[in-house]
Amino acid sequence: MLFGAHVSAAGGISKAIDRIEEIGGNAVQVFTQSPQMWKPTKHDPEELARFRKRRRQARVRHVACHALYLVNLASRDRTIRSKSFAALSATMETAREIGADTVVFHVGSHVGRGFAAAVKTVVRPLRELLTLTTEDLWLCLENAAGAGGTIGRSIDELAVIADALDGHERLGVCLDSCHWWASGVDVTSPTALDEALGDLDVRLGLDRLRLLHVNDAQTPLGSNRDRHEVVADGLLGDGLAVFLGHPAFRNLPAVLETWPDAGLGTADMDLLRALRRRGQGRWKRQASARARA
Repeated sequence: MLFGAHVSAAGGISKAIDRIEEIGGNAVQVFTQSPQMWKPTKHDPEELARFRKRRRQARVRHVACHALYLVNLASRDRTIRSKSFAALSATMETAREIGADTVVFHVGSHVGRGFAAAVKTVVRPLRELLTLTTEDLWLCLENAAGAGGTIGRSIDELAVIADALDGHERLGVCLDSCHWWASGVDVTSPTALDEALGDLDVRLGLDRLRLLHVNDAQTPLGSNRDRHEVVADGLLGDGLAVFLGHPAFRNLPAVLETWPDAGLGTADMDLLRALRRRGQGRWKRQASARARA
C-alpha cells in the first residue's frame, strides 16, 4: 500500500511534491486550481516540468488530482453544467501534463429531480471526459456520503453510471472511508466491509478501485452527512485499521484529506502505516479462525 496526503500547491504545483516528500509519503493528491473558483490556473510549463522531475526524484508512485468542489454535471442549470465540464476538462489536461495517475471528482447532485434523470444528463459529458484519459490516467468517481440529492451514495449508483458508460476501461472509483460510513457502510466491521467490497466486486469489479481517501468521521453511521474528522480522532477511531488492512486494498494509494499542510508531519504517515499493519493482523487472525472452523 502507498501512503500520502492531499497537500497544497501554493507557490507552484511542483511544491506539492516537495511537501509530500518532506513528510515521507509516496502518494499525493493536489488541486490543479482553486477548489472554490471556476477559473482554471495557468501553470508555467517550467513548473509542470519540475513537477515531473521532482516526482521521479522523490519516488512518488501515485499522483491524484482532485477536481474542484463546484462541479455538478447533473445540475438543472445549463451554465453550471458547462462550467463543470470545462473545469473537469482543465483538470484532466493538467493531470496529463504532470503525469498524474487519477483525476477524482464528485458527480454532483440531481437536486431533487431523481437519480435516473441525472444519469441521462451526466453520460454525455462523462463520455467526452473519458476521451482525455490515457493508459496511465484514469477518471475516478468518488463515493458520496448521501446528503440531499448527491449522486454516488451507493455502489449501485456508481455501477449504474459505469454501465451507462458501457463499462469504460479507464473509469475508476475512489473510496472515501468517511463517506462510506456516512452512507451506511460500517467500514470498522470486517463482516460489513467484506460484504460491501463483495458487492463492489460483483457490480463494478475491484480492478476499478484506484484510490482511497482516509478520513475519520464526526457523524454517526448512516447519517448521510459529509463531516470529515482527523484520523483516529473521530467515530471510526482505531476501527480505521480494519479499513486500511483489508487485503483488497493492499496495492492502493491511501491519502489523508483532513490535515492542513501546517500540521502534516512524518508522524501522520507513520500513523497510516501503523493502522495498516494493525488491520492486516486482524484480517490474518480472522482468516486463520475461518480455516480452523
